[in-house]
Amino acid sequence: MHAVMKPATRVFVPGDSSANAIGAAETAAALAQAGAKVVRTGSRGLYWLEPLVEIERDGRRIGYGPVAAEDVPALLAAMQNGTAEHSLCVGDLDRMLADQGQQRWALGRSGVVVPADWEDYVAHGGTDGLRKALGMTPQDILKAVRESGLRGRGGAGFPTGVKWQTVHEADNSPKYVVCNADEGDSGTFADRMLLEGDPLCLLEGMAIAALAVGAERGYIYLRSEYPDARRSLEMALVAARANGMLGDAILGSAQAFDIEIRVGAGAYICGEETSLLESLEGKRGEVRYKPPLPAVRGFLGKPTVMNNVITLATVPAIFVQGAPAHHALGINRSRGTLTVQLCGNIKRPGLYELPFGVTLGHVIDELGGGSASGRPVRAVQVGGPLGAYLPPERFDTPLGYEEFADVKAIIGHGGVVVFDDSVDMAAQARFAMEFCAIESCGKCTPCRVGSVRAQEVIDRITADDNREANIELLRELCETMIQGSLCAHGGMAPFPVLSALNHFPEDFEPRTAAA
Repeated sequence: MHAVMKPATRVFVPGDSSANAIGAAETAAALAQAGAKVVRTGSRGLYWLEPLVEIERDGRRIGYGPVAAEDVPALLAAMQNGTAEHSLCVGDLDRMLADQGQQRWALGRSGVVVPADWEDYVAHGGTDGLRKALGMTPQDILKAVRESGLRGRGGAGFPTGVKWQTVHEADNSPKYVVCNADEGDSGTFADRMLLEGDPLCLLEGMAIAALAVGAERGYIYLRSEYPDARRSLEMALVAARANGMLGDAILGSAQAFDIEIRVGAGAYICGEETSLLESLEGKRGEVRYKPPLPAVRGFLGKPTVMNNVITLATVPAIFVQGAPAHHALGINRSRGTLTVQLCGNIKRPGLYELPFGVTLGHVIDELGGGSASGRPVRAVQVGGPLGAYLPPERFDTPLGYEEFADVKAIIGHGGVVVFDDSVDMAAQARFAMEFCAIESCGKCTPCRVGSVRAQEVIDRITADDNREANIELLRELCETMIQGSLCAHGGMAPFPVLSALNHFPEDFEPRTAAA
């Protein structure tokens, strides 16, 4: 006979798309059938524990995972016996996150609140940052963002306050706030996780940006591959308008601001800000020449704030906790937290929001637990498919924009993909150029043609066809792409190739035919 849970007991199960993909929906259904009051939240980002179940006991949530549907009867029986003792018990999730060193500025409510539920959002501090900003002048808002040290989390790391100040000072109107939610890098999912778990936070951050620069219209450019995030955002927009966070008078103020969702068509290049703007205007997604910068001449030729999801979602917490508290985290010019998305051949994949300055090795070994295969970790790619490959000798590098630049690498959007010692680095290098060619907008020759020629040169190297001369040719071709490409797509594609050549030269030795 199956155990039946007391109806008053609330059980929290993520409705996040990744959690559902590995059984969370079935687990939730089994719990509901047993009489539990199931609450679907976003994800905490602890994907190695999904499906994760949190059972409310005495005002605290005790976590269990991974809980498959068939595990539910035994779990509920243990609960009915008045004990939390169970082999799947992982304890208090808030304590676990703290013990990992996580400090969740952008993701503090993800996995905690019901997405797009206004009352739940407000009960957990939602709108507090916006209300504080409403009592400040635009210049005071801009000053706080500058003093926080917040930099764009989309990859370039440009100071957010400087960008907003430029838009504020522009005398051309109307002005716009555009959120880049076209999260296309391999190994990245922080934007999706926040959009599915706490979409109102993004809307609040965009509203604060609008107050700072004097914008009345905002757009969220969302990748087409995120249907669950779209549904979550649509519900959040309804809730925000119904409760006055968006509309003709933000929370009763004199400032009007509203937001629209625009869905892309699957082009990786539209993650680049000027290509995104072209697409947003209904044109072919193609890179624009810069200058002028979008802050001066962006959407429809008007001054435009362009930030990604995590950047804007961090803003409300800065106004609640204070700019000095945000600036106190991190190292050197990298302040605050980075959403590290850890995946690939790793034992504990997930999202970790950590202060800048922790080392790559700490993330891989202490948080990630090493490779899932149990074999030695040989390489890590940080910053998406155009990021450099780093060997174990570089794992002592602190997570910081300039610190990574010093070792010829990038942080990008914070994606970290792990490979064990079975990886073929020459094949990975070739893949980078193949990816660049497929996703190129085709506007500039170094990217469009160089990426194809580079694949051919790599093939000649591994076939031992004039190997040394072709290695030199490959390096020259990479330098041409770096210096001559119109945007970062072609300019960064050489990073994984050169890093593979420099750190793993043995993989470019001639291939012998199988016996």
